Amino acid sequence: MTNLAKKTQGTLIIKEYPTASSHVGHFRSLLNELSLKKSFRPDIIFVDYLNICASSRYRGNLSVNSYSYIKAIAEELRGLAVEANVPIVSATQTTRSGYGSSDVELTDTSESFGLPATADLMFALISTEELEQLGQIMVKQLKNRYNDLSVNKRFVVGIDRSKMRLYDCEQSAQNDILDSGQEEEYNYQEDKKTKNKFATLNF
Repeated sequence: MTNLAKKTQGTLIIKEYPTASSHVGHFRSLLNELSLKKSFRPDIIFVDYLNICASSRYRGNLSVNSYSYIKAIAEELRGLAVEANVPIVSATQTTRSGYGSSDVELTDTSESFGLPATADLMFALISTEELEQLGQIMVKQLKNRYNDLSVNKRFVVGIDRSKMRLYDCEQSAQNDILDSGQEEEYNYQEDKKTKNKFATLNF
């Protein structure tokens, strides 16, 4: 960690909780403690991972079904993100059918479909034998409330599995991807020129 800290800028704080025992109340308490004692406010929060968190809404209630329980955790985390005005990133797993699929869909989310119903942005990481040989992994957008889902729908990034590090691939690596949506990418400069043509008109 010391060597990593020398290569990067900023502050990384890691807090570990026992499996299935921590909920949003614990996370909120930690954020308040860091703010008061260290004057630290995170720019982003990673929760590893949502499905093994606890719900503050259903504490000690073992009779609730997995759909409602996972959905409650997702809603509580989203509420904390809005409250603290900070993005929260987490992960989930796919179903058994999705695990071996090269084209994961939103419906392949395991345990509860309430999770993707609550998330604002969701994407899948897809690996195949061909991609492993190339040292790449495919990213597919499954849900996006911030932009058109068809734009950059699929793309690949490089992966160094020995160091678990992701890196950018050359643009040529994106050329053979079907239904990538990259040709529909929003071009700000061209759109700006179009708008400027009408700037002198009076309505």
